Amino acid sequence: MAVGELAQFGAGIAIGFGAIGAGLGIGLATKGLMEGISRQPEIAGKAIGYFLVGAALAEACAIYAFIIALKLSGMIG
Repeated sequence: MAVGELAQFGAGIAIGFGAIGAGLGIGLATKGLMEGISRQPEIAGKAIGYFLVGAALAEACAIYAFIIALKLSGMIG
């Protein structure tokens, strides 16, 4: 395999793991939100705010993986 082919393979792995991690993170955050609201409906407003922060952090990991994949494939600097 040439170095370019290995970089493409690494880019695919980076974006794959990034997507899996973000999906699991948002899924677990949503599960926790639904369980919390079902137990105490009066905290729904406050819990959604915390959920959005957690979801944004999980998505940030996917964006970092995307940037690494673009870097490995040579599409950016």
